[in-house]
Amino acid sequence: MTPAPIDPQIKDVAPPKKDNIPIPGPAKERLTEAGIDLSGPYPYRPSRPLYLQDVYKIRDQPRDYVDAGARADKSKKSLLSAATKVTDLTSHIGTEIEGLQLKDLTDTQRDELALLIAERSVVFFRDQDLSPQEQKKLGDWYGEVEIHPQVPHVPGVPGVTVLWPDLLATERAANFRQPGGASRWHTDLVHERQPAGITHLHNDTVPKVGGDTLWASGYAAYEKLSPEFRKIIDGRSAVYQSAHKYLDRDHPEEGPKHIERVHPLVRVHPATGWKALWVNRAMTSHIVGLDRAESDVILNYLYDVYEQNVDIQVRWKWTPRTSALWDNRITIHNASWDYGGREARHGTRVTSLAEQPYFDPKAPSRREALGLLGKDEEDELSRIS
Repeated sequence: MTPAPIDPQIKDVAPPKKDNIPIPGPAKERLTEAGIDLSGPYPYRPSRPLYLQDVYKIRDQPRDYVDAGARADKSKKSLLSAATKVTDLTSHIGTEIEGLQLKDLTDTQRDELALLIAERSVVFFRDQDLSPQEQKKLGDWYGEVEIHPQVPHVPGVPGVTVLWPDLLATERAANFRQPGGASRWHTDLVHERQPAGITHLHNDTVPKVGGDTLWASGYAAYEKLSPEFRKIIDGRSAVYQSAHKYLDRDHPEEGPKHIERVHPLVRVHPATGWKALWVNRAMTSHIVGLDRAESDVILNYLYDVYEQNVDIQVRWKWTPRTSALWDNRITIHNASWDYGGREARHGTRVTSLAEQPYFDPKAPSRREALGLLGKDEEDELSRIS
């Protein structure tokens, strides 16, 4: 299959690449059953852009967006009553649902699932019989599915990207001291004009031990900050960068540069109306309007709050044919590479783009909205309001 651009203005800067890594057995079985053409190179690689200007043009127009969770019945009775078991994994983040197949959800249940994800940040489903095409269909329900110009895709199903650490290791060597894969705290696609909403990762092949993924709650990270400190960051913006770099067509001598967008440090989720801290160590550059030293002090503190409070995190142990759906607007995540590439890990991912991030000073925190504040917290809030 000849690589093609995701935008007609993009000219490929690299020759077609053939990846000669054997597809893991469970993944090959799933893809074959779904009718995916594996006769050519796997995975499929779109044409890769060279210049910043070309990438900025991709999805650079405002798009209407209505959050599926905002349409849902707050009780979520259609979804929850159909499940055989619903388990909250921690107090602040993570829920597992049993007895449902994602491919069979009704429109009402899809909306209610979006609301549950907005409330619980990440929701898990084991034992899913799910093709890449069905995964893409669910992603389309939650927003425009992102087609990335730099990552491999399932052949014939644009927007369904392949997460395969063995493949990544051929491009960036990994070892114990410098782990591979997505083994750092981050949030997907923060450089987009309208960044990622719900991401759905389905892993068909996982190591027997290790390879867990961790998520942390942006709602709870924000609530870890004192009310006085929240006043420092509420309404402020930061510069967010792309994972990949590109040349400036007008100044190529300056070397590769990131795509950059300005978004709020604290954002409000449109379905819940709750405030969440929205920074990540990998891709947040600096706070607008502050000297770099001032910005670094504040951001490094915020990263630590997000990453080091284990009570606002959930760690998920994968089993084959498991799906995780999380909301990038209210989380950061980190994939553990503790298995060291000794066993295969393979999955497919679909990311639905959401609204342009916004801040509302009148919005409550999650615990404030749910009436979970202690008296000392209520007193502190009343003193500064």
